[in-house]
Amino acid sequence: MKISRIKFENFRVYKGINEIRFLPQSNKNISIVAGKNGFGKTTFLTSLIWVFYGKMMSEVEDKYRKDIKTSGGYDKFLKTLLNRDVKSNSVNESDPSFSIEVELTDILIPSIPCKSVILKRSYNLKTEKEDLQIFIDGLENELTKEVGYEVFINDFILPREIAKFFFFDAEKIVSLAEAQSKAELRNLSKAYSEVLGIKKYEDLKKNLETLLTKLRRSGASPQQQTKLIELVDQEKELNGLIEINSNKVIIIEKEVLNHKINSDNLQEKLIREGNGITLEELQQMKIDRDTLKEKSIELKSNLKKLLGIAPLVIAGKKLATLNKQLINEHKTQSNNIDKDLLLGELTAFSKSILDKLNLLELDVNSKSKVKEVLNGALSEKESIIDNKEGERILLDYTDEQFRGFEAVYNNIKGAFSSQFNTVIQEVKNKRILLSRVHQSIRQAEARKNNPLASKLRDEKTIIDHKIENLIQDKIKLIEELGGLKTNLTSNNKVLSEYEKNFKLINTDQNKFEVTEKLLQKITTIIKKIKEDKKYSLQKSILLGLNKIMHKEDFIYDVRVNVLDDVMDIDLLDKNGDVMDKNSLSKGEQQLYATALLKALVDESGIKFPVFIDSPLQKFDKYHSKNIIKEFYPAISEQVVLFPLLEKELSELEYEYLKPNVNKVFVIENRNDGSSFKKYPVDKLFHHLKLEADVYSN
Repeated sequence: MKISRIKFENFRVYKGINEIRFLPQSNKNISIVAGKNGFGKTTFLTSLIWVFYGKMMSEVEDKYRKDIKTSGGYDKFLKTLLNRDVKSNSVNESDPSFSIEVELTDILIPSIPCKSVILKRSYNLKTEKEDLQIFIDGLENELTKEVGYEVFINDFILPREIAKFFFFDAEKIVSLAEAQSKAELRNLSKAYSEVLGIKKYEDLKKNLETLLTKLRRSGASPQQQTKLIELVDQEKELNGLIEINSNKVIIIEKEVLNHKINSDNLQEKLIREGNGITLEELQQMKIDRDTLKEKSIELKSNLKKLLGIAPLVIAGKKLATLNKQLINEHKTQSNNIDKDLLLGELTAFSKSILDKLNLLELDVNSKSKVKEVLNGALSEKESIIDNKEGERILLDYTDEQFRGFEAVYNNIKGAFSSQFNTVIQEVKNKRILLSRVHQSIRQAEARKNNPLASKLRDEKTIIDHKIENLIQDKIKLIEELGGLKTNLTSNNKVLSEYEKNFKLINTDQNKFEVTEKLLQKITTIIKKIKEDKKYSLQKSILLGLNKIMHKEDFIYDVRVNVLDDVMDIDLLDKNGDVMDKNSLSKGEQQLYATALLKALVDESGIKFPVFIDSPLQKFDKYHSKNIIKEFYPAISEQVVLFPLLEKELSELEYEYLKPNVNKVFVIENRNDGSSFKKYPVDKLFHHLKLEADVYSN
């Protein structure tokens, strides 16, 4: 399928009738529509979303939902699409209106052989009516009328759930990488299911489940019907409340995000005004100041204690001499104690031997000689002990005093130096920090009466309070949601048990059994398809990343997780750890989203043109080259790029792209209206050089 032409009539900046024709060649699939900011590149993309989906365009991208909400609803949003000049002259215009017409070729519609399909959506300002027409080979078709135009586009051309993968702003597709909440992941999963062809099987499964429920409940007796209706009504009520609460939570999350953006913007303005802190932050700074003061006092006390020891450190040699003297005195005192004990022991030993000589019955002469020898030996031993004279006692420290001095001396020799340096450094650091805090407080208090800063701060305070209130509301809603889900589970359990008592007639019983078998089979098929798609998607994403990323093994593997109705994708490093996608740079997130987009389009098998606004916005020259050579030529049979020349597409990058380019257009803006001018493929940058020459003269 290809888009052969698009015709604009008074659509925003495109005043009057403007038509652009694409005739992609089989070997050259890329068209360029270049233009300056404000000339209509993004409007071009908006026109395509509108012509295909009308009021349902809000389901394609959040951007359109916000635009519609900001305008005050879809009807008022439509009026913003009319060209300003035409709108201002609407009194003089007989029929002020705008329209978009798109012609599709090479399109395959089941049971309807055709060469082209034309979609035309228009809006009349006076009648305030929107009109959609569909022509197949130039004629209206009964099939399109029967199924409804909107349904026909959604079912036979491009489902709106997956349009975001074919019409997108390259800079904003990082939303694929940033999805965090369950709601965001669930919405993405729906799109994945649609793209991967799983949704039609899941829809069939839901239909079979509905049929089973109808068959089961048809067997209820008149008496059972009353209780059944009560349980079913309660189920519907609980599901309704759950949906309402879930939607409220989503709305609150979006409001919180918007308020945070506004709060950050106000903070930036405050910083530019030289007063980027709130009153709460000022109060916290004063608390930090007091804490730093207390810490400084404590550090100074520690320093004072260390300085008390400093004279001993200075007199290092004298201190060592004193330590040696004390050690010797301590040993001498210990030896004196040992001498008294030893002499006492020797005397007791000698007395014991002499007392026992009487038992030997020696003669007087022998006994006398033994005593003489024993007394001589004892005298020699006493003489030896007496000759071991210790140091002279000068200080006479007690054991406790000696141990105290020894502890101080060992501290000076060991840890004192590092302790002293550490405390000195901490004192300096705390003095610097305290000085900075003092300065910040003085500046904040000096400027707090600045009228503009006060106004900005008040606005920020109001927004921050709104954020706090919204978060509290969200917490309450989540709590209520938990209770509702518990009640629903309980109600469903009662309903399931109650339905087991119903008796089906034979015909319904047979239908029930057949449907049940079909449901089991389709459940098995869905599981198998998801597993197959899961592994093929993993391989496709990894292959895409390897082609366009210049960091080798930066992302080592990809894992697709499927749990209930949520599909999530993990990026793994070489250690097998899951990488936080928020830790990736914006450029890396865009590369990942680009690889994911390419994989989804490949796996879907859907042959639809791809339109890309702001290409190459966040890429460096290495990645740009990879994207140009590997991504754009392969993503679709027809690719239309909307670059801002020399910023989103340089002349060198265009040289890489040129072999695959078949059409080149430049959006020109004159007389408050934009139009398209065709250029030869090799002359895309020619008009820029002409403009440069004009301005140089």
